[in-house]
Amino acid sequence: MKSLVTLLFLVALLIDPTRIGKINALKSEAKKAYLAGDFKTAIQKYRYLVDSLQVQEDEVLLNLANSYFQLNDTTNAVSQYQSLTQSTKSQLRSKAEQQLGVMANRQGKFEEALNHFKQSIKSDPTNEDARYNYELLKKKLEEKKKQEQQKQDQNKEQNKDQENKDQEKKDQQDKQNQDQKKDQDKNKEEQNKDQELKDSKHKDQEQKDSEQKKKEQEQNKEQKEDQEKKDTPPSVSEKLQQMQMSEEKAKMILEAMKNQEIQYLQQNKCKATKPKDKGKPDW
Repeated sequence: MKSLVTLLFLVALLIDPTRIGKINALKSEAKKAYLAGDFKTAIQKYRYLVDSLQVQEDEVLLNLANSYFQLNDTTNAVSQYQSLTQSTKSQLRSKAEQQLGVMANRQGKFEEALNHFKQSIKSDPTNEDARYNYELLKKKLEEKKKQEQQKQDQNKEQNKDQENKDQEKKDQQDKQNQDQKKDQDKNKEEQNKDQELKDSKHKDQEQKDSEQKKKEQEQNKEQKEDQEKKDTPPSVSEKLQQMQMSEEKAKMILEAMKNQEIQYLQQNKCKATKPKDKGKPDW
């Protein structure tokens, strides 16, 4: 019984001429404000129709969402459009998906926007605006991917070129290091050779000095021996050699001299033994 009364009350409200007139007046005022670009007033009118008068007409709901969209009220616009995507009317769902796609595209959410446009076309294949936006965005994304691929290829090529340059630089540096090492080894080898040559010359000079010193010592020794020979009286043999006389001849001369000396002594002895004349002085 209570349900029946409620139903009758609702029917009375629906057929209430006063209510219908008020709804029509508000719809007219809201649409006028919407077309005039007075979206704040349009939102107030449409909100009253939806919330207070329980109006669920497609035009009212869609214009309410569009008014939020025009004022850049993203939160309420998205919420309103999303509720319309659950509508049983395909055209209303298509328009809601289309607007959600436009908003996502503005926010740089291109894949999400492309999906909304695709759902809009599925809901209403005759929605040319949604199809145009879909094709345009799809082409844009393909070009973007192509550009990104080209950029990646360029980066790879640049990286490859840089790697080649780095490798060439490394090879050049390695070659310079090797050449430098070779030069250092060569210089070191030359220095070693020079040092060996110097050492050899020094050794030869030391040997020469030693030989010279030895030679000088021998010369000094010979000179000393010669001087000693000069200072020492010559022996009989040496004298004989100087006189070119043999020892036998010398002995004969000595023997003759000895005999003469004996004779001389004997003669002097005979003279000394003769008596002195006392009448004469000794001298």
